[in-house]
Amino acid sequence: MEIKVIEFTTDKRFAFRAREQKTLEAMMRMYCRHHHGGEPLCAECSALAEYAQRRLERCVFGDAKPTCANCVVHCYRADERERIRVMMRWAGPRMILRHPVLAFMHKVVDSRRPAPQLPVK
Repeated sequence: MEIKVIEFTTDKRFAFRAREQKTLEAMMRMYCRHHHGGEPLCAECSALAEYAQRRLERCVFGDAKPTCANCVVHCYRADERERIRVMMRWAGPRMILRHPVLAFMHKVVDSRRPAPQLPVK
């Protein structure tokens, strides 16, 4: 099952979220290929990818969002957050060899972005 390309990829206002989505997809493909033999993604990983994409699209911070580890709002349900954490923990070190630019941008550049305050209602 192919992951849909999110609509904000061509809009320059959403360049950060588009790159974050691309990084997440690369990590999921690597994890699924190794653990489940999915090509490109098994049903379980595909469902997780769609869930993560919806959460990213609906982030309250927009393109000012920090990485999820630095965020003050946790968008994911507890079980989904744990699955994402396990997947990222496995795929993160391997990203350096497979996707060095995405890994550098995610770990060095994006992780230093300050977490904005939660918008007032």
